[in-house]
Amino acid sequence: MGVEYIYFVQTNTLDRRNRTLTIEAHNESFSSRVVIHEKCRYSVHPENSDWTCFEQTASLDVKSFFGFESNVEKIAMKQYSQNISKGKEIIEYFIEELRKEGMTWVPRWQEPEPSPSSKPKLTITHADKMGNDSGEDSERERCSTGESQEMQLGASAYNILAVEKVNLSDENNKVEAEYIKRCLGDLTPLQESRLIQLKKWVAELQKGKVPSDTCLLRFLRARDFNIEKAREMLSHSLIWRKKNQIDKTMNQYQAPQVLQDYFPGGWHHQDKESRPLYLLRLGQMDVKGLVKSVGEEGLLKHTLHICEEGLRLTEEATATQGRPITTWTLLVDLEGLNMRHLWRPGIRTLLKIIEIVEANYPETMSCVLIIRAPRVFPILWTLVSTFIDDNTRSKFLFYGGNDYQGTGGLVDYMPKENIPDFLGGECKTIVQEGGLVPKSMYQPGEDVDPARHHLPLSDQSIYRSISLARGQVHEVMIQIEETGAVICWDFDVMKNDVCFSVLRTRIPLTPRPDPPQSPSGAMGVIDAVMGSDDQHRSAIDKTWREGHDYFRVEPQLVCHDGESIQGSHVTSHTGTYLLQWRYHESTQHTSPLDIIDSITAPKAKIMFYYETLSSADYRGSMTSLQSCQSGFSSLSSNTNKSATSSCPSR
Repeated sequence: MGVEYIYFVQTNTLDRRNRTLTIEAHNESFSSRVVIHEKCRYSVHPENSDWTCFEQTASLDVKSFFGFESNVEKIAMKQYSQNISKGKEIIEYFIEELRKEGMTWVPRWQEPEPSPSSKPKLTITHADKMGNDSGEDSERERCSTGESQEMQLGASAYNILAVEKVNLSDENNKVEAEYIKRCLGDLTPLQESRLIQLKKWVAELQKGKVPSDTCLLRFLRARDFNIEKAREMLSHSLIWRKKNQIDKTMNQYQAPQVLQDYFPGGWHHQDKESRPLYLLRLGQMDVKGLVKSVGEEGLLKHTLHICEEGLRLTEEATATQGRPITTWTLLVDLEGLNMRHLWRPGIRTLLKIIEIVEANYPETMSCVLIIRAPRVFPILWTLVSTFIDDNTRSKFLFYGGNDYQGTGGLVDYMPKENIPDFLGGECKTIVQEGGLVPKSMYQPGEDVDPARHHLPLSDQSIYRSISLARGQVHEVMIQIEETGAVICWDFDVMKNDVCFSVLRTRIPLTPRPDPPQSPSGAMGVIDAVMGSDDQHRSAIDKTWREGHDYFRVEPQLVCHDGESIQGSHVTSHTGTYLLQWRYHESTQHTSPLDIIDSITAPKAKIMFYYETLSSADYRGSMTSLQSCQSGFSSLSSNTNKSATSSCPSR
């Protein structure tokens, strides 16, 4: 926060009768922007009264952080996870201090004789070492406390003692040993107990409709068999599936033709443990082309279909092999990965898809093999890894260059005869090679509007589509309220040529109202061509002088048919800025016949996206890159030029 101290208010409650200690704290500093509420609870272990359970939960609510509230929450979650071990160090420190004082045993609290005037006291004493009857028990408490220490962000905590305890000696609650061995794998008695508890709770909630034991185990494993955290995670997932009609959507799903032709991923035999194997040639993926062709929702649906297909294949493998196979393996080939993959809208889409998959398909992957990682990969990994669960992140294995070949490489994870030919193996694969998506397959902005789908990833469409005839101009008016803010843009020229400029006016402008419609519902053809309507006329008055009334803050750029342009500008003044696109004409025409020619002349068409970042957000953002034209390795001949930018080096 940039200050030396942050003040918190803490409340400690010791319940001697129920043998619990609860510590709650919330911040007093910066509470108008960020509210942090933390709760720690010590309680008696439900199966061994000589052990102490320690639960730590926290909620973080970012009220205002310059439009990056969600990102800040996830970064804070990661930081909190890293710092949580300090709590264990503090506990160990005070236990050691008590030992130095000769205190290795504390008698259990006894109910005092009833007295009309007696009242419970809320005080903290050395009795917070409850449940320990000897020095050995004290040591056991310390180890148990450290091992069971967990945290949960953004969700309410449950009382673990409120869960009905399952008696495993009851024949009705036993899980058949043969069934466990064949379908679920090795489970300890405690894990089996937690599975039965979760299954019983879901049955009551779902009115008899219970997910499979394999599904329940995935959520339990994702939360280290903490029954309450698994129950909460599963509850959110079931609500999500019902709200978005996932089962119905996936049953009816059919991949669009553009994904069938240009999505470089597919299932490919099995790994050495007979788990399904999925190949993804990420380095050959045209992320921008796919987003502009099927939208964020199209990529999300395709990803969910892959996850559902993976679950189905693991069930088939379990039945075929006669042993539990509950996960699948992902092999990601990064050959061809370059800076174009750091395209900001693409990264945003990727992070949202990861968030949804992590929350609803936990513990479905056995490992992720990353091969042929180029030098740019650490940048992409830095951006993405923060949003991946720690358990999942630990399953990633990385190979740079040709390290994946030979001993210690892919042969350790997949049969030699299954290594695909594009990785030096002999096995043919039907996985598409990817490549540039033809711009003819791009959809207008309104056709990829997420509001028309059941799985909203964002509140508005990423791209807008406009057409320009001769003499027409289209402008986006942006009001800048702080110097140092960054204007970012990204657009594709779909047809003909356009001129692009970034302008600043000396005096602030107000947005124009929508023009009134004519009785026929359309403008006259001549007026539209000559740019008489406000939507195709510049806000720069014809009497204004450049350098006095308005300023060109970026040099004019001529953009040709088929080019993709990305750029950014660091503002040095407050006021009105204009992103301007004009129909480009190579020569000036003055003949009256030009008016007639312009009626039938083909229009220019662009798809564009823009956003404004505050100065504070830009300084910490790796995705706010200097202007550059996007490329696709050596496959694109239109993307080797350089766009201009006034971005300073940072």
